[in-house]
Amino acid sequence: MGKIISFANQKGGVGKTTSAVNIAASLGVLGYKVLLIDLDPQGNATSGVGIMKKSLKSTVFDLLTTDVSAESVILKTPYDNLSVIPANTTLARAEYELGDVENGEFVMKNKLSAIRDRFDYVIIDCPPSLGMLTVNAMSASDGVVIPMQCEFFALEGLSQLMFTISRIKQHYNKELNVTGILVTMHNNRLILSMQVINELKKHYADKLFETTISRNVKVSEAPGFGAPVYYHEKRSKGAIEYMNVAKQLAERI
Repeated sequence: MGKIISFANQKGGVGKTTSAVNIAASLGVLGYKVLLIDLDPQGNATSGVGIMKKSLKSTVFDLLTTDVSAESVILKTPYDNLSVIPANTTLARAEYELGDVENGEFVMKNKLSAIRDRFDYVIIDCPPSLGMLTVNAMSASDGVVIPMQCEFFALEGLSQLMFTISRIKQHYNKELNVTGILVTMHNNRLILSMQVINELKKHYADKLFETTISRNVKVSEAPGFGAPVYYHEKRSKGAIEYMNVAKQLAERI
């Protein structure tokens, strides 16, 4: 049975979508069958794997709010072993619609039960909020990966997110665990970066991924080409780091 992993952080701009896309693609390169679910109304994960948002006939919004099956909204990407359930701005309406549904927190879990055996990993890119979409993702997940920027404000947000995860575990999904904390936009020449990592090691040493993600031009460029960084420039530092994290994720699970 495939493992479902949510990538979540209520703070925007922390490399959440970038990490979800690149780790999903790296797992595909490693030979795993991967489904990437774009659960962010911005739809950046969708365009990040080469899918044109304007041409979409059905999206994750339809999956969550109508009786369509997960199978019917899965698209193949141009990349090895990687499929996607895409999103566009219509997904923003789902927060309200799910709130009016009885047991609306479990819609994603119920829909994915029919197809999770087809994949080794299902990676969900959550929106930068802690609303119904994120609750749906975590209720369906085996684990959560938390990408976080290397700055002190991110540490404050991490405490809030850990509390939210514990509440979801208590009320909706007793199997939910934090799979790992991924430090992004790291600059080892800055004293601040080292201070933040030292704080994380004090409190979350067992959750931290060994590899951190550096600021890297190729990682920033890749979405403009509709490609994960491995396919944009596989020898780049960013591609190597994300591949290492994918291997560590597979080992943990």
